[in-house]
Amino acid sequence: MSELRLAAAPGADLPHLLGLDRSGLTALLQQWGESPFRASQVLQWVHQRQVDDVADMSNISKTLRARLLAETRWDEPEVIADQLAQDGTRKWLLRLPDGNAIETVFIPEEDRGTLCISSQVGCSLACSFCATGAQGLNRNLASHEIIAQLRVARRHLGLDAITNVVFMGMGEPLLNLKQVIPVIRLLLDDFAYGLSARRVTVSTAGVLPGLEQLGRETPVNLAISLHASRDTLRDELVPINRHYPLAELMTACRHYPLPPRRRITFEYVMLDGINDGDGDARALVRLLQGLPALVNLIPFNPFPGSPYRRSSTARIDAFREIVLRAGIMTVTRRPRGDDIAAACGQLAGQVRDGRRALVRMPAPRPELRP
Repeated sequence: MSELRLAAAPGADLPHLLGLDRSGLTALLQQWGESPFRASQVLQWVHQRQVDDVADMSNISKTLRARLLAETRWDEPEVIADQLAQDGTRKWLLRLPDGNAIETVFIPEEDRGTLCISSQVGCSLACSFCATGAQGLNRNLASHEIIAQLRVARRHLGLDAITNVVFMGMGEPLLNLKQVIPVIRLLLDDFAYGLSARRVTVSTAGVLPGLEQLGRETPVNLAISLHASRDTLRDELVPINRHYPLAELMTACRHYPLPPRRRITFEYVMLDGINDGDGDARALVRLLQGLPALVNLIPFNPFPGSPYRRSSTARIDAFREIVLRAGIMTVTRRPRGDDIAAACGQLAGQVRDGRRALVRMPAPRPELRP
């Protein structure tokens, strides 16, 4: 074994090499008296080439390699479950050092490979149709814990398998932007993962202060977890709507600094008898009028204890036709990985103490359940 082999259990107080974006890594190296260009070299070895041994960094001095080994961390979560669905969707359960576990999902398609990553352990938003929200929130993920999901997936799939990354796993990304934004920068950095901004999407239930910051600091795609077109219903399905109601959310979307020729995706879970009527479709059209919108209809994916049922295929098709006829691009998402609980809204992980949620929202009233 190389004398520069990575330590198995590095000190918790050391900076974590995986979570440092270009600016953070440059600052650290300059503290050590190294030239800024070394940051590009280290990023390339750690992320683009995904080496596991400091000794493999052949164009970096032995002195710097030894210092990286001694004064940074480079550990990853442990894979404790690896499941493959019949449709090729793959899900990993990753154990964190504190005993919590998160889930990450890879969705293969003919023209792309999409990795759905988590940004929190659990979620505080308590959306009533989501398994993650039923657990509450334990804590935010650190940037190195978020990017490690990509490293784990690439190790199992190959370095070129992942072409798209979506922040649609466990948690609300805009409540953890301090850690999410450095990850986005790594995803877009040509010396790290080199993804186009069009291939990275952040999904939010509508945390408006975070929405402003995301648009100001990153050029990535935006997806809004909408799921209802009137406040009374959205208050129950997506309780953060009580803090940021639809009128404020739509105003923020209209002012969002969207890059040219981009659309905002509006995600809409189809719940039988709850939000899937013709009147709901027409109200959605009115709500989105004038916005560069793409509506993504998501057939509900059941989970234990859920009170909801999936809308029928015929009802989903009728809903889609109403929105399409109004000139709004609309697609129906095909459920993927639901046989291994990897579909949208099914991720649960293992949250040690959901009662530590930062924001706890009331459960939906019984009259809104089927």
